[in-house]
Amino acid sequence: PVGVVTEQPDGSDGLPVLTTGEEVERALIQNGVRDVLAVHPSVRAEQGPLLRALAESGCTVWEIDADSPSFETRHQLAGFSCRRLHMGSRRRGSVGKRLLDVSVSGTLLLLAGPLLLVCAVVLRLTDGPGVVFRQERIGKDGKPFTLLKFRTHRPVDEHEAATRWSVANERRMSWFCRFLRRTSLDELLQLWNVFRCDMSLVGPRPERPYFVAKFSQTYPGYAARHRMQTGITGLAQIHGLRGDTSIEDRARFDNAYIDNWSLWQDICILLRTAAALMRPTGS
Repeated sequence: PVGVVTEQPDGSDGLPVLTTGEEVERALIQNGVRDVLAVHPSVRAEQGPLLRALAESGCTVWEIDADSPSFETRHQLAGFSCRRLHMGSRRRGSVGKRLLDVSVSGTLLLLAGPLLLVCAVVLRLTDGPGVVFRQERIGKDGKPFTLLKFRTHRPVDEHEAATRWSVANERRMSWFCRFLRRTSLDELLQLWNVFRCDMSLVGPRPERPYFVAKFSQTYPGYAARHRMQTGITGLAQIHGLRGDTSIEDRARFDNAYIDNWSLWQDICILLRTAAALMRPTGS
C-alpha cells in the first residue's frame, strides 16, 4: 500500500494519508499504482466520482469488506473476499441495458395506459383521494429517488411510512388494495421510474433509507448492491425472495446477478417474472 484515502488518519499504520484529489493523483503517478481497494464504496455516494476517476486513469478498483470474509466471490485478498467494481462511465453493455429499459417500459406504459386509468379510478372511488404513493428509495451509488406506486395503505405518520417493514397482512386494507398487491398491479407505476432512468427493469430492489442504513451494517454485501441500477424485478425476486424473506439471501442473489450480468440474463429474468405474474402470491 502506498497511501490511505480517508478523512480520519487514525489507524493508517504509518501510511501517508491522502485527503485531496491532487494528493491521490500524485501518489498514483509516483508509485505506478494499478489497483485501488475500497471498503464499502456503495455506502457513501460521494466516493463515486473519485473511484470513477481512478478507474478511468487505468486502475482496477476492488471492493473489500473489512467486517467479514464471507463474500462468495472468486478473488481473495489478505483473507478477505473482494470483487471488482466496474467504475467506468459506461460499463460494457450498459447502453444495451438502457435501450431495453426504455423500449420495454415505454411500450408497456402505452399498452397498460387504460388499465392504469381503471385502477386509478377504482382506487379513488374505494379508498378516497391520494391514489399515487410516493416514497424515497435509495438507488445506484446511494443516490435517493422518488419511487411511484398505487397507494394500497395509508400509514399513521411519516415515521411509520419510513420504518414499517411490511404491510402485507394489514387488516385495514380494502379489498381492491389487496387485489392490487396480490397481482402486483400496484407496482406498474414504477415503469415510469424506469422510463425516466430512476430505475432499471432488472436489478436489486430499491429500499428506504432507514433500512438501507440498517441492513448495510448487519448483512455483508448488502451495500454492494448499490453499485448497479436498482430494478422492478431481479434474480432474487424470481427465486421467491420478495416480501418478508431473508435479507442476507437477497443480498447474495443480487450480488451474484451484478457479478455475472449480461443482457441475456436480464431478458430471462423478465420472462420468468412475466410467467410468475400468472400465478400471483402477493408481496
